[in-house]
Amino acid sequence: APAETLTLFGADDIRLRRYEETSARLLIFAVDASGSAALSRMAEAKGAVELMLAQASSRRDEVALLTFRGTTADLCLPPTRSLVRAKRLLAGLPGGGGTPLASALVAVLSLADQSRTRGAEPALALLTDGRANIALDGSGGRAQAAEDVDKMARVLRAQGLSGCVIDIAARPGPASAQLATHLGAQYLPLPRGDAHRITGSLQRGLGA
Repeated sequence: APAETLTLFGADDIRLRRYEETSARLLIFAVDASGSAALSRMAEAKGAVELMLAQASSRRDEVALLTFRGTTADLCLPPTRSLVRAKRLLAGLPGGGGTPLASALVAVLSLADQSRTRGAEPALALLTDGRANIALDGSGGRAQAAEDVDKMARVLRAQGLSGCVIDIAARPGPASAQLATHLGAQYLPLPRGDAHRITGSLQRGLGA
């Protein structure tokens, strides 16, 4: 009978390859573009979006921008990793009008759900003074608007959405702080925040 052959493996014959798992994330900027301070807020938000995109090159992060004014919320920048595309789409966004904050939260919920189906974890950066005056049905009135905001904030919290509420009011008040509590989000009063300060606050608050 033929002799059995014994094959020996040494330590140098074994190779281990480690894979670093990085979970994709979608950072949703929702920016209050209503009122007289809209232009300065939009400039700050655009700058922050561009900075976050530029600094996310080593990750698989995407950034999206929602603005809300008048009676609706608009997706001005769909989820993207392209800094060039972001700059092009963010140019010349309008501002002014009422504050449909509840509608913005509905839009955030939709974007968050879509991102999870694509395997990306959503996070929210909400820039507002928290003073809603347009209800979900488009009617005016602070009481109904506040009730709708509270309802949608609790829905988002139940979804486990991480985030920060950046209070951009000239004099930060209780409205945004209460909104952050209902969202389960961090509260960052930043009445004089520029793009760099907003970005730095988000990085600390979200671990970006």
